[in-house]
Amino acid sequence: MTRSKPDSSRDAVLYLRVSTQEQAREGISLAAQEAKLRAYCELRGLRVVEVVTDAGVSGGKPMYSRAGGQRILDLVKRCAVAHVIAYKLDRLFRDCADCLTVTTAWDKKAIALHLVDLGGQTLDTSSAMGRFFLTVMAGAAELERNLICERTSEAMSYVKSQGLKTGGDVPYGYVVAVDGKTLVAAEAEQALLTAIREARERGLSQRAIVAELAQKGFTTRKGTALGLRQVQRIMCQAAIV
Repeated sequence: MTRSKPDSSRDAVLYLRVSTQEQAREGISLAAQEAKLRAYCELRGLRVVEVVTDAGVSGGKPMYSRAGGQRILDLVKRCAVAHVIAYKLDRLFRDCADCLTVTTAWDKKAIALHLVDLGGQTLDTSSAMGRFFLTVMAGAAELERNLICERTSEAMSYVKSQGLKTGGDVPYGYVVAVDGKTLVAAEAEQALLTAIREARERGLSQRAIVAELAQKGFTTRKGTALGLRQVQRIMCQAAIV
């Protein structure tokens, strides 16, 4: 008697991620994410075949550059699973472009993405409506990030124009004078900002900028190597687009 192959159409992989800063926050720990995802799979009749974790990894990194993210991409490439389950959109993707590029490729392989909490609702891209809402929500999330960045930049520009500092961090490119409130330009950091602007004007990507800054010997305030996330934060503060 020939045995039939087990149905793999219900096989799912769970993806869990927290950044270093988030690990201690209630509700988004790895254990909390896994419990919610397993409950969702049980409700939907999906079979969990693997749990992939990226602990202490920033969402600013694209999926392929994370160990766990690469594992997810490999499973999808081999069609080893039919469903990818994550808690929120930002657990998986860094921005709208990253999200849509990856999920479009998944759609072609009939791999469904499930988000357990997307604005308080669940989302399943196995349906046309689910794919539509993913596109809308990914765009809305990126718009929100850009607006926050824009408002922060405008506020810091005003503070700098007044020669004052706020109660928070000193904006990049400046230090506090001896009076404890006036901001004055920091020569080394201003040089780094100039280098970033010039690189951006030449059309370099953010990753290429990071590499060029390293070649030129630029470092963080603490003297360590500049990473992509740090350069993105500096660009955001200085309104370098």
